[in-house]
Amino acid sequence: MTTDLKAAARTALACLDLTSLNDGDTAADIDALCRRAQTAHGPVAAVCVWPRFVAQARAALPAGIKVAAVANFPDGALDQARALADVATIAQAGGDEVDVVLPYRALMAGQSTEVAEFLSEVRFASRPLTLKVIIESGELQTPELIAQATRLALAAGADFVKTSTGKTPTGATPAAAAVMLKEIQASGLPSAGFKASGGVRSVADAAGYIAQADAALGAQALNPQRLRFGASGLLTDIEAVLGGAASTASNAAY
Repeated sequence: MTTDLKAAARTALACLDLTSLNDGDTAADIDALCRRAQTAHGPVAAVCVWPRFVAQARAALPAGIKVAAVANFPDGALDQARALADVATIAQAGGDEVDVVLPYRALMAGQSTEVAEFLSEVRFASRPLTLKVIIESGELQTPELIAQATRLALAAGADFVKTSTGKTPTGATPAAAAVMLKEIQASGLPSAGFKASGGVRSVADAAGYIAQADAALGAQALNPQRLRFGASGLLTDIEAVLGGAASTASNAAY
């Protein structure tokens, strides 16, 4: 594990997708999120919002901070028309990145061909935007299904494979990350990335995932082009650590 928490905090900040995906989000909430994204220690990589807030976020942020939005979220239904409508909304509003939920229940039911077709259509429609595929690893439950979902996402052309929506009981875990990173490494794709999302609240947790990514993909992958964290609460702990305080959040996974 990374022992220098300040170094881990700097990496986590640079790779952070600062997220607000609450059902009751308002325009005021998004304004506050965008202000929060521009910290005294530097900017986050992106903000992640509902599609309806993309234009507002893009107008509020400097060009260096990406705007991501979710599609087919959070349930991950095998509903291609809905997902493509979300993608179109995001693209037309000036978004930079799409976080789409893989139809994980369909995959668990053996519909791998249909899932592959769904992902291919989303990839085609979302170009040239960055595409992150959320596999909902906590629901897939077995390493075999997590590996299969990761391979399907990569085969469809995903730029990142992401653990979780953050809307189910189990978010990111070191065990799921290990499986996903192994598949990314095995794919041989030099630009494919990993995103840990769901329950990552402390710099200590982030440090663990940074160490896993370093071991699997190398130090050259420890940047926002290959590594992301999806979180709403992690920034508070990052700022505490970079400000010289002790880590304030609990260290659940590590």
